Amino acid sequence: MISVLLADDQDLIRIGLRALVESEDDLTVVGEAADGLAVLELARRVRPDVVLMDVRMPGIDGIEATRRIAADPGLGGTRVIVLTTFELDEYVFDALRYGASGFLTKDAPPAELLRAIRLVAEGEALLSPSVTRRVVREFAHRSVRVLRPHPRLDSLTEREREVLGLVGEGLSNGEIAERLVLSPATARTHVSRAMVKLGARDRAQLVVFAYQSGLVAP
Repeated sequence: MISVLLADDQDLIRIGLRALVESEDDLTVVGEAADGLAVLELARRVRPDVVLMDVRMPGIDGIEATRRIAADPGLGGTRVIVLTTFELDEYVFDALRYGASGFLTKDAPPAELLRAIRLVAEGEALLSPSVTRRVVREFAHRSVRVLRPHPRLDSLTEREREVLGLVGEGLSNGEIAERLVLSPATARTHVSRAMVKLGARDRAQLVVFAYQSGLVAP
């Protein structure tokens, strides 16, 4: 059973999310919170598999709550999906950088949200290649790009740096393998090693590191 914590300051949205999640046999809602501090307190108490996190909340916002959850050793098994209006919320990139496993827009189809919960609970990053490209493109257009290379970037081999750049472009392991003429297993190994060396929680953070380190050309 996958346990889900709902974090949103709007009652109607939480009611809708609860109804959707609990309509599935393998999902259960273990708590609700209407502000960022309550999310943290509740997460530490119930240790959910997945948090559906709104960005704009009282107390501390969803970005800071995500950062604190990702930094808490006791919540190492908890993953965060940021729910955003996207067009209005310009903090999605920060959410990914601080440890969110991905994001969805609040108008996403119900089936997509349910699939996202299951994917993230299994340890996968929520960013599909097409969504990754969209995120990088949007943020490249919205803000002045300031490069902040990862401090352990030099620990990567030349091939791992190349693979990291392709992850940042939104390529799947299969597409990376095809681009570099590798086996899918070898591509997956390079991605895994890059994650370990850079301390990335998941593929979503690799995208952020690649972008900030200048390995992606938007």
